Amino acid sequence: MIATLRWKAIALWPLLCVLGAAPAAAAERAVVLDVDGIIGPAMADYVTREIKAASPAEDGLIVLRMNTPGGLDSSMRQIDTAILASPVPVATFVAPSGARAASAGTYIAYASAIAAMAPGTNIGAATPIKLGGGNPLGAGSDQKTEAPAKAGEPQDTESRKIVNDASAYIRSLAAVNGRNADWAEQAVRSAVSLPAAEALKLHVVDVVAADVPDLLRQIDGRTVTVAGKPERLATAGLTVVQRPPDWRTELLGLITNPDVAFILMLIGIYGLILEFFNPGAVAPGLVGAISLLVALYALALLPINYAGVALVLIGIGLMIAEAHIGAFGAIGAGGIAAFVIGALMMFPARVPGLALSGAVVFGTVIGSAALFLLALGALFRSRKRPVVSGGEALIGARGEAVSWQGHEGRVRVAGEIWRASAAAPLPDGAHIEVVGRDGLVLIVRPLSGMPQGA
Repeated sequence: MIATLRWKAIALWPLLCVLGAAPAAAAERAVVLDVDGIIGPAMADYVTREIKAASPAEDGLIVLRMNTPGGLDSSMRQIDTAILASPVPVATFVAPSGARAASAGTYIAYASAIAAMAPGTNIGAATPIKLGGGNPLGAGSDQKTEAPAKAGEPQDTESRKIVNDASAYIRSLAAVNGRNADWAEQAVRSAVSLPAAEALKLHVVDVVAADVPDLLRQIDGRTVTVAGKPERLATAGLTVVQRPPDWRTELLGLITNPDVAFILMLIGIYGLILEFFNPGAVAPGLVGAISLLVALYALALLPINYAGVALVLIGIGLMIAEAHIGAFGAIGAGGIAAFVIGALMMFPARVPGLALSGAVVFGTVIGSAALFLLALGALFRSRKRPVVSGGEALIGARGEAVSWQGHEGRVRVAGEIWRASAAAPLPDGAHIEVVGRDGLVLIVRPLSGMPQGA
């Protein structure tokens, strides 16, 4: 009996091995994500969310259809980390014709399992730029000389550290996917760029394809590295599914636009100031608080110069002080100057799409100056206006004596009875004018020659 069971097990062993090695149900779709524009917080959020949501059982490939001038180092590395950890292979496809994968886009292409380009596209120019608040990837460096450097390298130590770090990083990405590491380092150190045909020839990219279906046909059967393991692609029969950015990505992209973030910051500051000077108005304070919180969230994600932020706030404070002190415009002029300088400094203008536009700067300056002039004009008009309330309003008021004995008595002024004193006795019913006040006693003088009841 035992021998019989043993022979049955030996006979069934090949079948069991085949069943154990049989793959799960093949994936049916290729997900296409549009990476079109600046590599910033919104784009990083969109790409990483979609990559993490992909399932190997359903998705055979994620295609990043890319057209970017570059972006932030932090956002680029966030995308690279998601690509390298993804259980679903990721292909970066620089398309359509006329698109580019400049700067940060080059690193993302090198991190992807497949790097592809459409005819008429280019890739490269990956030199990092030192920027206050972050290290966006752009081109060139104009830092001051601090120490001798090799030819073609930045002159100061800090910039060399940034470039060396970027060079090592892109070489490590090239090693993962077996691409041209020497050219990648040139793209970082010398900002070189390549068209599609030359990139394919130098093994910078794997495929030159006309469109996504052509890409899927060409890469079918290739073995790539996915999450650190070799995997054979089966992409020929995949259905192409588009996953454009959703409302969350659009909203995040809107508020992280430097122009929008700056305007929201000003709305928030002015709204809170208006609520502070007009307690109970509610709407200015509510709108201001929401706008300021959204602006602070956006500014925390963007590379900003904090000295510029401080100058903007000082400028606003000086304009408010001028409106209350009335120093004949001297403080206000200083406030406007500080506001302009701070706004220009706030967003360093080295990366396209991450700089504050001149139109917004001068528009907000004109708007703030107009508010300041209106407030200043209202202050001057209020100083010329006669006092209508309080004790000072009684000076110069006229009335009549109600009862009088010696140098003191009672007078009716502004419909009220007051104790009063005068230098000389007054007859009852005499017309008087208030010339001073001593506590609750009015000092009056007679109005000679005025008819009764005037």
